[in-house]
Amino acid sequence: MQTYLSNNEQETEEIGARFAEGLPGGTVVAMYGDLGAGKTAFVRGMARGMGLNCRVSSPTFTIVNEYLGDRELIHFDMYRLSGADELFEIGWEDYLARGAVCAVEWSEKVEDAFYGDEIRVTIEKLGDTTRKITIEEAGA
Repeated sequence: MQTYLSNNEQETEEIGARFAEGLPGGTVVAMYGDLGAGKTAFVRGMARGMGLNCRVSSPTFTIVNEYLGDRELIHFDMYRLSGADELFEIGWEDYLARGAVCAVEWSEKVEDAFYGDEIRVTIEKLGDTTRKITIEEAGA
């Protein structure tokens, strides 16, 4: 388990970038944290760390955003879903089969869809801008 302290959004993005640099395709990143904790900022950093030059935004209303380049990052936001069944209905297994890195915000809503090999990223608010970011490797 790795724990980081971020004092602002830019630091959260940088932690996400360093984290994602060597992530292999097919990795599922299950993200946890309250509204406004910085999950999307972390994913912005992941995209940069993966060498993707794209605008990253929260897929709250679209459910899924795809960021494509030499590598693929699929960004899910489960906030509006009622459970894992809905995730399977939108093609979860097809996304996994593509071998992309999948970052899943609000993972607590769809934990039944995970196979136990996901990396868990928890972002806790410690203050207005300060965050504690905990990264737990698969099976930890």
